[in-house]
Amino acid sequence: MANVLERQAAKASAAANSQHSRTRRAGRRRAGEKPNVLAGIGGFVWLAIIILPIYYIVITSVRPQAGFFSSNQLLPPVNPTFDQYALVLQSDFFLYLANSLIITVASVVVTVFISIMAAFAIVRSQTWFVRATFSLFLLGLAIPLQATIIPLFYMLSKAGLYDSLLALILPSIGFAIPLTVLILANFIRDIPKELFESMKVDGATNWRMLFSLVIPLSRPAIVTVALYNALGVWNGFLFPLVLTQSPEKRVLPLSLWTFQGQFSVNVPAVLAAVVLSTLPVFVLYVFGRRQLVSGMTAGFSK
Repeated sequence: MANVLERQAAKASAAANSQHSRTRRAGRRRAGEKPNVLAGIGGFVWLAIIILPIYYIVITSVRPQAGFFSSNQLLPPVNPTFDQYALVLQSDFFLYLANSLIITVASVVVTVFISIMAAFAIVRSQTWFVRATFSLFLLGLAIPLQATIIPLFYMLSKAGLYDSLLALILPSIGFAIPLTVLILANFIRDIPKELFESMKVDGATNWRMLFSLVIPLSRPAIVTVALYNALGVWNGFLFPLVLTQSPEKRVLPLSLWTFQGQFSVNVPAVLAAVVLSTLPVFVLYVFGRRQLVSGMTAGFSK
């Protein structure tokens, strides 16, 4: 018995020594590896390309309008001021912000709600009608937004919806649904079928499976498409330009016209409005960045 224990102890000691030696060799190889200088230089160049416009926007937004064009644009202002931010806030900024929030939230909520149900039906049903509907969704990806602006203007005018927030919400939903359905359907297909079958055996209905299984497991994809669609609606310019007219229905991208005169442009005020309009999107990204990364990288490890 003692001999058996001694042999087992010797084997364990040899295995530990072998593992330790492999770890030391791997550490020496890592220590001897040459740094990737080109990758480091490329990373710093890309960082500069990204940081420089942000730096210019921020320092220009606190620059006085007087003498703006005669000063060095890349140097920080000698006398920074927040007068441009005060001017933006006093120029119906909160009205434009409220319009943008209403349009964005309504468009994203309705788009995600319709798309998650459509994607669930596409994945779980095998009927010809559902397959034809999915093909119709994919056809929507091939229609450019600019090609539909005249028909949309005509239909919304005839329906009495021109120059209203609903005239911006409905087209935004229509153009966001095809891509959202495609992304969510591909994500739902990755959910194991055994989970659906086990819930079906327990007597769960399709609605129960949708709200108790599909939506919780598809949260990364839902957050991803919600952020993507929200960013597209928030920065939309063509629809508000063509489908609205009165100042009360303006959104933040159109509000930049407030600081453009007949012969001059208040550039610091415009960039101050850009900074303020970016803050809600930035806050949304900060709270949803983990789910966003999970949704974008889903499936790469398979």
